[in-house]
Amino acid sequence: PEVCLRLEVGPVAAVHSPLAVQNGFLQMLVHSYTAELFMSFLTNLGPFLEDEIIPEVIPMEIEVVDAKITLKDDSPRIYPTSPGPVPITVAVDHVVVKRRDDGVFYLTAPQGEGSAKQEKPVSVLQEQKAPAEFASAAPTAGTRGLQLKEVPELQRELQTMKIALAEANMDKARLLQEIRKYNPLFQL
Repeated sequence: PEVCLRLEVGPVAAVHSPLAVQNGFLQMLVHSYTAELFMSFLTNLGPFLEDEIIPEVIPMEIEVVDAKITLKDDSPRIYPTSPGPVPITVAVDHVVVKRRDDGVFYLTAPQGEGSAKQEKPVSVLQEQKAPAEFASAAPTAGTRGLQLKEVPELQRELQTMKIALAEANMDKARLLQEIRKYNPLFQL
């Protein structure tokens, strides 16, 4: 996984927002991140996030590209014969979280080539991608005539199908678990 972090403070940060001059501006890019978290980890975050002092608002932009987080339920089982809950996987293709001067977090997904891709921070990752995209601009026998613009669309469609398959598998496991509550010896 790649993480690029940049913190700007002072007059240079005025480009981002007026408040950034005083409090700073945080810019972060997370790419190809994979993690497995227990649900108890998420439920126990509350006490750490509570504070008696109202924090200063720091304008920020966090961009997450190609991340996958798997949530596993580690709570005690209600029925000893059940196989247990199925882990939930959340896949993020490309999302941008922005916090503006009002302190509100805005969650957006870039659409098309011209919208938010111009706002991306310059990073080592983009510099490495640029020559590969330039070299493969002409269709070759390996791509079988696919245009360069069609490849990301096909990747998004594949990701959508993977998510739909995962949901179908979760529904199947949930139904089997429900049936096994009433008949522990049931076999499919």
